[in-house]
Amino acid sequence: MTEQNNNILSTEEAIDRIWDLAKKIDICMLTTWDGEQQRSRPMSARVRREEHAIYFLTDLEGHKLTEIDNYPHVSLAWADNGGHKYVVIAGEAEVSNDRAKIADLWSDFDKAWWDDANDPQIRLLRVVPEDGEVWDSPNMIVTGAKMLVAAVTGAKTDMGDTGKARL
Repeated sequence: MTEQNNNILSTEEAIDRIWDLAKKIDICMLTTWDGEQQRSRPMSARVRREEHAIYFLTDLEGHKLTEIDNYPHVSLAWADNGGHKYVVIAGEAEVSNDRAKIADLWSDFDKAWWDDANDPQIRLLRVVPEDGEVWDSPNMIVTGAKMLVAAVTGAKTDMGDTGKARL
């Protein structure tokens, strides 16, 4: 798909859409680097635009904390396949044991992994976004209809909004 098939968002529109979709979709793939290869895993994102941060609660065990300590640049990718909406954010990550922030971010959803916010195994992962991209297309039926019209008429079809921005 070429840029001529997309509505290019202004920087301000792209920034708003990136933050809004990241918050709405919630689960993202957090990608780290171990020095040899990338590793991705699904994580529940706590998006806080007003703090210019995306937070995750994570366990003290596991490779991602070592990877982040050694290579703090990470990538976050959200996908709403049914809605044809996608967001990618690159940024710097840091791990802390900020118990007050962990308690602030705690939700009942987290009981699937820990008993409560006081569990000493919980760590806070904070990502400060630097760059982001968004692809926001119409739903499958609308996209299919547009592609069918384009195939019959030969016209270029508008496949949705796209944009990138420094965050």
